[in-house]
Amino acid sequence: MNWPHPVRWIGSLISAFTNFFLNKADKSLDTEAIPKMKQRYGIYLVLIIIFIPSVITILILRTFYTINPFLGCILEAVITYQCIAAKSLCTESMKVYHALKNGTLEDGRKAVSMIVGRDTAQLDETGVVKAAVETVAENTSDGVIAPLIYLAIGGPVLGIIYKSINTMDSMVGYKNDKYMDFGKAAAKLDDVVNFIPARVSAWLMIISCAFLGKNYNGTRARKIYLRDRFNHASPNSAQTESACAGALGVRLAGPASYFGKRVEKPYIGDDIRPISLEDIKRANVLMYATTIICMVILIVMLLVL
Repeated sequence: MNWPHPVRWIGSLISAFTNFFLNKADKSLDTEAIPKMKQRYGIYLVLIIIFIPSVITILILRTFYTINPFLGCILEAVITYQCIAAKSLCTESMKVYHALKNGTLEDGRKAVSMIVGRDTAQLDETGVVKAAVETVAENTSDGVIAPLIYLAIGGPVLGIIYKSINTMDSMVGYKNDKYMDFGKAAAKLDDVVNFIPARVSAWLMIISCAFLGKNYNGTRARKIYLRDRFNHASPNSAQTESACAGALGVRLAGPASYFGKRVEKPYIGDDIRPISLEDIKRANVLMYATTIICMVILIVMLLVL
């Protein structure tokens, strides 16, 4: 059964208010005031997108629990499940795997373009694979571990608040002409709410290597993590990328193209071996192992506390 997904609704809400605020700013006759105006509207967007989904979630949950506690529990379970993106992350990244394995390079580029923000038209096969692995690594924190932590702390309401913030950042948190000023508040808030989860995710990823066999090296994961965890403009993105790169023994990141502009980025990890198509599978195994360890720890903590 395909349940209505709250993140899609949140995304539609963000798009509607983004278009409204940006159009309003662009119509201003005082061109010098537009950057500050966009920053102010960006703060408004953050407040609106946190407020509306959280209030709706509270009202719907209360309504269902009032009708029948069993219905309330079912709805709470559904919302909780939809806040965790492990399955969709694996599914979308494996589409890249199958596109390259059974199709053409162009098929792989098209598949990976659905899950990354960079330009993909000129990527070779290695670049496509690397982009998919990086996405799984980074989103192990943003899409899985961070939601689990916030759900454990505050239930579906806090989970929806986190997803609202993270979705805003993914939609307007770009450093380009359109979103540089408008998306600043969303990007900064996303950095704050992911600061601790990103680091927790990296250490759980390192620990999980001990259970995954010869294709994963926990000692190397720890070494690369400690060395390269800040090799990214974001304070959080390189945390899990560095742990994953070390675990797999590959080199990630490096220069990339965004909106037609080449961005020089440092590499993450050592080029111990060439990255291969199977590394997409390996990254997903690492993601699931990290998720299981996190869930076990959170369940134990909730039972004890």
